[in-house]
Amino acid sequence: MTTGRQRLYDRQLVSDGNPMEAVVGFSRAVRVGRSIAVGGTAPVDVEGRTVGLGDVAAQTRRCFEIVRWALAQAGAGMDDVVRTRLLLTDIEDWRAAVKVRAEFCGEARPADTIVQVGRFVNPEWLIEVEVDAVIADSR
Repeated sequence: MTTGRQRLYDRQLVSDGNPMEAVVGFSRAVRVGRSIAVGGTAPVDVEGRTVGLGDVAAQTRRCFEIVRWALAQAGAGMDDVVRTRLLLTDIEDWRAAVKVRAEFCGEARPADTIVQVGRFVNPEWLIEVEVDAVIADSR
């Protein structure tokens, strides 16, 4: 007798080596079937240091670079993005953030949510980015 539920799809976990993945128990991205979710992506370099201190455009760019890498690891690209979420500590920064978002997602024109949050785990971060993607049937 088998207990538990059976998975209908394989589950691919994408890790970027962030030490917090093990502490918190998360993956940078998860692919199930053709769907990919990229979790809250912070503006950090490979050493975990904040990129673009005080510059929301630079931080947004770094977040989307990480997102693009994670999607590629899961077999997708920025043209597969169907939703973005921009989480900002200052909603007045939304124009600078969406300008950078357009550089990465312009052709895909995904659904979007922009919200202000109280703060992030690291107070140097001005933004985190979340992305959902769906790989087209033809790929």
